[in-house]
Amino acid sequence: MDRQLFPPTVKPVAPKCRVPQSVPVGKSATLHCQEKEGFPEPTYTWYRNSEPLPLDSKTNPKFQNSSFSINAKTGTLTFSEVQKGDTGRYHCIATNNVGSAQCEEQEMEVYDLNIAGIVGGVLVVLTVLLLITVGICCAYRKGIFAVKKQNGNSYKAPAKPDGVNYIRTDEEGDFRHKSSFVI
Repeated sequence: MDRQLFPPTVKPVAPKCRVPQSVPVGKSATLHCQEKEGFPEPTYTWYRNSEPLPLDSKTNPKFQNSSFSINAKTGTLTFSEVQKGDTGRYHCIATNNVGSAQCEEQEMEVYDLNIAGIVGGVLVVLTVLLLITVGICCAYRKGIFAVKKQNGNSYKAPAKPDGVNYIRTDEEGDFRHKSSFVI
């Protein structure tokens, strides 16, 4: 009797989903869904806010403002440029001929870059640096940072090297060499 062996079929387990928490408007984003236990290998379907997403956003007028595509074999959902409307709770379902399983929903927030706020912050920092620089220049000109000069009567004697004696006299200038050490 010929007996044919077929590989066992295994229902998918809950896939592991990776969804970025936040993405700026206009940037690309990739969401991943992977399941390693199911046999035959499952195909993947992505959902946003519990609504199934088409494989390509251009094929459905409801998603015309989105720019995504889904690879059902690898489980990747790729946005070429995210829009505010892409914000939502995402999950995927892995399915084969034995059954299906889904990952937990994860939130992806799409946010605007506040260009005006960034420019305003840079201008504030530059203004503060300019004011500090002007303040230091004014203080320097008023002599706040100037070193006080010694008057003629105030004198600090230099350290005397071995074998050399210096003496100060008024008629010979500041120093007169008195003796030296010769080898």
